Amino acid sequence: MEVGRSIPRVDAADKVTGRAKYTDDLCPRPVLEAKILHSTIANGWVKSMDISAAQALPGVVKVLTCFDVPDIQYPTPGHPWSVEKAHQDVSDRKLLNRRVRIYGDDIAAVVAEDEITARRALELIRVEYEEYPVVLEPEQAMAEGAPVLHEEHPDNILARMDLRTPMPESDFHSVEDVLDCPAYYQFRGRYDTQQVQHCHIENPISYAWMEGGRIVVVTSTQIPHIVRRVIGQAMGIGWGSIRVIKPYIGGGFGNKQEVLYEPLNAWLTTQVGGRCVRLDVSREETFQNTRSRHPISFDVAAAVDGDMRLMARSCTAVSNQGGYASHGHSIVANAVTGFRQLYLDQIGHHSTAYTVYTNRPAPGAMRGYGIPQCNFAVECMMDDIAREKGWDPKAFRLANLMPLGYVDPFNGITCHSTGLAECIEKGAYFIGWAELREKYQNQSGPVRRGVGMACFSYKTGVYPISLETASARMVLNQDGSMQLCMGATEIGQGADTVFSQMAAQAIGIPTEDVHIVSFQDTDTAPFDTGAYASRQTYVTGKATEKCALELRGKICALGAKLLGCDKTQVSFDGTEVRVEEGENAGKTISLSDIATASMNGNSIELQATVTHSSEISPPPYMVGAAEIEVDTETGEVTLLDYAAAVDCGTPINPNLTRVQAEGGIAQGIGMTLTESVTYDDRGYPMENSLFQYKIPARVDIGKIRVEFENSYEGEGPFGAKSIGEVVINTPLPAISDAIRNAVGKRFYELPITPEKIAMAAMEQK
Repeated sequence: MEVGRSIPRVDAADKVTGRAKYTDDLCPRPVLEAKILHSTIANGWVKSMDISAAQALPGVVKVLTCFDVPDIQYPTPGHPWSVEKAHQDVSDRKLLNRRVRIYGDDIAAVVAEDEITARRALELIRVEYEEYPVVLEPEQAMAEGAPVLHEEHPDNILARMDLRTPMPESDFHSVEDVLDCPAYYQFRGRYDTQQVQHCHIENPISYAWMEGGRIVVVTSTQIPHIVRRVIGQAMGIGWGSIRVIKPYIGGGFGNKQEVLYEPLNAWLTTQVGGRCVRLDVSREETFQNTRSRHPISFDVAAAVDGDMRLMARSCTAVSNQGGYASHGHSIVANAVTGFRQLYLDQIGHHSTAYTVYTNRPAPGAMRGYGIPQCNFAVECMMDDIAREKGWDPKAFRLANLMPLGYVDPFNGITCHSTGLAECIEKGAYFIGWAELREKYQNQSGPVRRGVGMACFSYKTGVYPISLETASARMVLNQDGSMQLCMGATEIGQGADTVFSQMAAQAIGIPTEDVHIVSFQDTDTAPFDTGAYASRQTYVTGKATEKCALELRGKICALGAKLLGCDKTQVSFDGTEVRVEEGENAGKTISLSDIATASMNGNSIELQATVTHSSEISPPPYMVGAAEIEVDTETGEVTLLDYAAAVDCGTPINPNLTRVQAEGGIAQGIGMTLTESVTYDDRGYPMENSLFQYKIPARVDIGKIRVEFENSYEGEGPFGAKSIGEVVINTPLPAISDAIRNAVGKRFYELPITPEKIAMAAMEQK
């Protein structure tokens, strides 16, 4: 058995020894260096630009401005491209922008012989602006008379949606009727989440040159095939004239599920005669000019009967989209979808969502894709209701879980398998839920402890938002080993390892005999949309399984031919093909002999390429329980213990699955307690580097324990679902609930900093 084994990562040795090659390791030297000029206003127009002094600087090859780029607006998100125009991503950005919509907008670029010269040239460019008032919050942007950021959206609302479940035959005509009914307990609340950064190790970087009339781009990206398409769209050229190569990548978390500076880099090389141009951005530019997590506010309401049943809920979510659409409305749409899919509303549900342009830097995809924001709201609401009613929050959740077989009325997603109830019980057991709740009642003194719980489900992949495609190619080598070529991308999560294990399991050979090609090249790699939305194990893994089974069938066919029998008469155990019946019963031929023979006058090609697309999005589940200690005088929170129970179907590699869970929990801890990007009145970021932006260190994380509640997902490869994104969702409400349990106050806005806690403690005195 290869699936289910905790084998070391196939790339581990190269990465820990430094042999692994990332984008900058491969860049030829010398190389032309490109640097970007960013606007010093957040809203307005570039009226004119004087580049003469910069162009005259020795070593400067070319200065290009927003007046020089193609007059083409293009989309940037890493979504599959829909053939339906109504479902296509919003095109609202140019390679360089004359219409400035964020502080630090890209308005010009310098290409020079070296980096220092390029930076000096930027300082010599003189810009004249027409400046408009700055709006940083959705309420400001939607107000009458607010400056319009995009003419196509005069109210600054990129998109809105309103979803109501069909009302059953009852005395109620609408969800609002239920929410106003005096027979039920009525709850109202508001929860706000903040803008946070991905903080991947490797900043976005690319280099590009021309070869044979084509543009070649080497880039640190999660989505090489989509990057190729967007470059073509941005430049108005055929997609086949572009080649994109993705080496090892130093993390992404969704930021590199966006097409960032690759189109600009591709265009720059065409402006300097096809010479190689390197475009590397700083950590400060990564903060301001790439993407982040959406700040979303949630106004929620619920009606609950005396038996702890949710009768109806409503949710109004407003997403701050910043200056450009990026992933646009799909983020907040996913959030309100998640809001309704964890618990069952007995009568009805109403969700409203807005995505609003402002002058903040544009958020995009980030691990969880709107769900950490949503889960903070829905789970804090569940805890608030339970505590106000005197119910055990655990029992309240168990009473309302979405049942097996539930079909979402809006998108048709069906709950095919669930281990959520088991996860709740397991998480409660490991944290000592009942004992700690009893122990931490009626505390006094400055140092107090608390315990909190949260759960959530997440879908696997992005269906039905779009229909994804994944492909795999396997080739039998002459010695009987296999080459596995994927369009999907390894971004540090261990994808290459689990793909290798699944291929080996399906073929029947050891994983060590599967050699995966880690670098993706759009000229040679089969098509795959990339690494995002927890899709690769489930969607691409299924393509891998099908591909391996097809190749196994071809091996049996050639083995049977060489043994002089029909393929229905043979078996294959991973090392040899054996005749099981007929006059040649008992005869065998080794896999290596079959491989050798396949290279000599053979008409059966021992390779396979398979494409898979899934219309099923089975949800994984997770429960997290946190024990914390709070010093009310300093406001410092110490995370003592975090126990998590996860249902991700069958873990393909348990150790890798556990590490994924621990990493996601750590990110959730940071978002809960320390991480936030704030802006001054100009739209300038107050936190634009890791000096000001506090991500959790190892000492901040405490003890994390992860246990798996294995279920079997029949539609997944070897029973697997997904793991990558569900694991970030529970720390926000679980830790928040634990803090409330300790200090007696709910904090409705993230992050929950020591300052907020200390001030609240002073107010209580």
